[in-house]
Amino acid sequence: MAVDRRAEEQQLIALMIAYQKGDMDAFTGLYEALKRPLIRYLWTFVHNQTMAEDLLQETFLQLHRARQTYSPPRPVRPWIYAITRHVALMHLRSMRRRKEMLPDDDLPEIPILPEVDQLADRATVQRLLGNLPREAQEVLILHHLLGMSFEEVGQIVGVAPGTAKVRAHRAIKKIRETLTEEDG
Repeated sequence: MAVDRRAEEQQLIALMIAYQKGDMDAFTGLYEALKRPLIRYLWTFVHNQTMAEDLLQETFLQLHRARQTYSPPRPVRPWIYAITRHVALMHLRSMRRRKEMLPDDDLPEIPILPEVDQLADRATVQRLLGNLPREAQEVLILHHLLGMSFEEVGQIVGVAPGTAKVRAHRAIKKIRETLTEEDG
């Protein structure tokens, strides 16, 4: 799997370099390679599929504007996820200012982490994940669901890799503790 991950990253680097040189097919390749995981990531911020899709478009617009700031051979994925995170956070700030709230029926299911899926039923795990702080949810999603290394997660959220690892460990520990309290 690590070999596939490296090959995927090399492909993304090649696409990004070609895109910086004006190759629009490379942009299409980047979009196709990253749209699904980015939608999942955006979904964790907005809990609305339509809004996540809108933010994906905004992410790729920002990527287009910032394409010359990418410097090869740096990994592309953390760079794009950092842009995506910024787009999502700016949207959330904007919503808070406008005091918009999503109706409960628009809230999607939170993806279940393999590490906690075996601890309880899906509804309980989703509830517990939803109760975690945003920082904890974010590192769990990026590392456990999207398969990023803690180094990549740290680059995306702006913390050291060790801090990202500690956040993920504490989040899973908190879920286990809550389950133990509820069972007891």
